[in-house]
Amino acid sequence: MRDLLPADRPGLLLAPMQAVTDLPFLRVMARRGGADLYVTEYFRVHGDSRLDRWILRSIDENPTGRPIFAQLIGQDVAALVRTARELEQHAVAGIDLNLGCPAPVVCRKEAGGGLLRNLPKIDRILGELRAAVAGRFTVKTRVGYHSPDEFPALLEVFARHAIDALTIHGRTVKERYATPVHPQRVRAAVEGLACPVIANGNVVDTATGAAYLAATGAAGLMIGRGAIRNPWLFDQLRAAWRGAPLPRPSCRELLAHVRELYDEIAREAADFDPPRHVQRMKKTMVFVTQGFDPAFEHELRRAAIPDEFHAICTRHLDHDEPMPALPGADSKLFCGFAELRSGVL
Repeated sequence: MRDLLPADRPGLLLAPMQAVTDLPFLRVMARRGGADLYVTEYFRVHGDSRLDRWILRSIDENPTGRPIFAQLIGQDVAALVRTARELEQHAVAGIDLNLGCPAPVVCRKEAGGGLLRNLPKIDRILGELRAAVAGRFTVKTRVGYHSPDEFPALLEVFARHAIDALTIHGRTVKERYATPVHPQRVRAAVEGLACPVIANGNVVDTATGAAYLAATGAAGLMIGRGAIRNPWLFDQLRAAWRGAPLPRPSCRELLAHVRELYDEIAREAADFDPPRHVQRMKKTMVFVTQGFDPAFEHELRRAAIPDEFHAICTRHLDHDEPMPALPGADSKLFCGFAELRSGVL
């Protein structure tokens, strides 16, 4: 992994988000500058699973020109090993194991973040996957299931295996996305592991990115929700590190981005269904609307057909004012960024 990170600045990774960061999204993000490295939506792995053809296209048709990792989620050791070997037959930069998804349906199956309650099982999975994966093997985790106090024991498990990088979402599974991050736990990993550590969570602008790196010493940042809300964020961070002027996109440029994404997703539909397509766009737009007049989100949530969707977006975005630099301070989707930005953690 270290060989894929820039030598002269922190690395930038796009976080995987199920049903959002898909092939059309990668295409559009790459046109806005994009990340240095990408991670697919997770492949669900169990005894009878087969490679998801839609997610596989993100690898086989990777539109970014940058390396992409295939992420796995599951707890069946033999199936994880089988799937990792199958994916290594494709153009992956490496295999990534998801130990962080907080979705209750995932955790009930002792997968994703649910595995953080079973350290012996994690130990076995890491050992088997490290032995099976010929190339790079990375892990994405949270700092614990119930409490960040669980992290030292978890860190001991990670230290026993030659993983190539560890990405840490700086919250527990139970905290989901509703609290500030715990950068001191990320710093403990930076200081205790030989591999690069990537910090994830609460990065919404250049100031939060700089604060997270300063607090942790991480080798880079993985950004999900912040990059969905502001697709220019990766380029803004790169500009900030060069000491160059930051791109300042207008609301009209954001509108063009939304329309482009709408069209990219639509052209992939085998049987285009307009109302269903609007519902798919809402999964992205719920993040984009943060920082605008709350009426924007309120109206979009009620849109049912394309004409309504486009009329609402045009009404709120078709002007040359700069897009909001930050989400609203009371945003339920971006909790805790203010504390990170101000260094009060």
